[in-house]
Amino acid sequence: MSAAEWQFEELARFPHLIEGPAWDDSGLLFTECDASLIHRYDPATGQCTVWREQTGEANGLMFDRSGHLYACEGAGRRIVRYEPDRTVTIVDAFEGTRLNSPNDLAIDAAGRIWFTDPRYTDDRETMELDHESVFRADPGPGDTWTIHRVTFDTTRPNGLLISPDQRTLYVAQSEYGEGKKRELRAYPIENDGSLGEYSVLHIFYPHRGIDGMCLDRDGNIVATAGWQQSGPGPMIYVFSPEGEVLETHPVPVDRPTNCTWGDADLHTLYVTTGAGVLYRVRTSRPGRLLFPAPGR
Repeated sequence: MSAAEWQFEELARFPHLIEGPAWDDSGLLFTECDASLIHRYDPATGQCTVWREQTGEANGLMFDRSGHLYACEGAGRRIVRYEPDRTVTIVDAFEGTRLNSPNDLAIDAAGRIWFTDPRYTDDRETMELDHESVFRADPGPGDTWTIHRVTFDTTRPNGLLISPDQRTLYVAQSEYGEGKKRELRAYPIENDGSLGEYSVLHIFYPHRGIDGMCLDRDGNIVATAGWQQSGPGPMIYVFSPEGEVLETHPVPVDRPTNCTWGDADLHTLYVTTGAGVLYRVRTSRPGRLLFPAPGR
């Protein structure tokens, strides 16, 4: 089901896959994972500049309510916070064992960081954990954090989101291969922070599932999925919280990787892709971000 056709505007091209778009209130940060770079696109000038180097192949980025930037460093195998003069490690191990390759993250209203920890590269011999799970990092006194495993049924979890009412965790289960599950799942968040039994909102198998996603102001899920080799192709999907497909919008290049809202009114969707192309598209949908706070 498609609404009015979206007109994607190409903003920049890079030699590697780009990911992790995050709006900083006046520009867009995004990662070039293989180059261990974070770039910043400035809508006022139309230019991209290197914002940070040596990021440990950072992937997903997200600002908390206060404007602190957190990242999943895939090669660094850790969750970090970037400060002007240093990089702070939040978590890098579970029960004394190194994480796999943190991929994407979401931050809830209490400041807890939820993140996926798959291993998508062929280098699986260096994995120390025997599972690919979703974790939650809880802030403690000072700058201490406590890590909790919250899924026991995921393989290759990718993008994730927390519903506006903080009661549901949406997870992209995206393992590739014959008979492997590619689903959009909804897990109820219990009062103690654990997850209940999930429901499947959408099945993508045998085609490419969701990579990254964001929420609009109404709580609908805006997701990047699909590829040119099978199925309906590279696409932006808009799902209702119950999983109904409200809209689909073909993306001009292969393998859209992630998306977020930006510009002053949060009606612009910025899209990163596996082809290294950065796009934006004006929409009729208002976006939802944790930062900047609504009304700023």
